[in-house]
Amino acid sequence: MQDRKFILIRQKSRLEQLVARYNTVGQAEFYINHHGGDFAEYQAEHDRYQQALQKTETLLRKAGRVQVLDKDYLSNYIFGSQDIVIALGRDGLVVNVMKYLDHQKLIGVNPDVAQYDGVLLPFVPEDLTKLLPEIEKRPVRSVTLASAVLNDGQKLYAVNDLFIGQKTHASARYEISLDGRTEMQSSSGVIISTGLGATGWLKGILAGASGIDSYYGIQRKLTVPKNFRHDSRYLYFSVREPFPSKATGTSIVFGKIQNHMQIDSRMPENGVIFSDGMESDFLEFNSGASVRIQIADKTGNLVL
Repeated sequence: MQDRKFILIRQKSRLEQLVARYNTVGQAEFYINHHGGDFAEYQAEHDRYQQALQKTETLLRKAGRVQVLDKDYLSNYIFGSQDIVIALGRDGLVVNVMKYLDHQKLIGVNPDVAQYDGVLLPFVPEDLTKLLPEIEKRPVRSVTLASAVLNDGQKLYAVNDLFIGQKTHASARYEISLDGRTEMQSSSGVIISTGLGATGWLKGILAGASGIDSYYGIQRKLTVPKNFRHDSRYLYFSVREPFPSKATGTSIVFGKIQNHMQIDSRMPENGVIFSDGMESDFLEFNSGASVRIQIADKTGNLVL
C-alpha cells in the first residue's frame, strides 16, 4: 500500500466561493448579513469541511503518498492507472470525479453527515484507517457511463446525464435519429440519463409529465423503471419542450437507447453538450457537428 498514490479531491466550500467573489471574508460576511442571511452558518460549514479535509489527508499520508487536487482542475489532470481516488464532498463531487477516471477505484467520503445525504458517500474520514488496508478486497459497484462522441473525434463522458442544446434560452434546432427513425426538431434540448442519474433529471421529467396528465384528468403516476439501475447497459432520453411546426416534429421525444442515438446540429452558434451539470466543461455543438450517444467504453468503480 505504501507504493500506492492517493489522489484526494476537494471542493470549495460556499464560504470559499463567496471570498473568491467578494475578495475578503469580511466583505463576504457583510454581503450575507446585509441580505438577511446568517454568515455563521457559512463559517461553521467551512470549518467542518476543513476539519474533515485535514483528518482525511492525515490518515491517507499514513498509508501512502498523497496529492490533494481541487475539483476545478479535474478536466486537466492525468490520473495514474494504479491511483486510488478519494472524493471528499457532496454526492455530486463523486459524480464529477468519476467521469474523468479510467477504471481507477473511487472512494466517496462524507465530510459532514449532518448536512449531506451521502448516497454515494458510504464512508466518513475515520473509516479510512480500516478501509485502506482492505482496499483490494472491498466490493466495488460498477457504474455505467454514457458517452457523447462528435464526428471530429471529441468525446465527453457522463455519470448521471448529458445535455444537448443551446447554452442560452433560445430553442435548439437539430435532427435526431434513433432505431431507423429520423426527425427534425426544435426544443429546449435533449437529456440523456444513465441508471445512476435516474433519480435526477429523468425523475423530474416524469414527475412533471404526471402532473400534466393529472390536470387533464388522466390519473397515472409515471416513474423511473425499477430495473433501471446503476449498472444497466442502456440509457433513457427525453426531449424538453418539443415544439411542433411545419418544419419540426414531436414523435421522437422519450424512450430507451439500447444501441445508439445520433443528433446532427442545425444551430449556427451557441450549441453545446455538457454532462453532470458541469456547464464549464462542454463540447461545442454547432452546424456541421454530429454526435453519437451510446454506452461509454469504460465504467466507474465505486468502492463499497
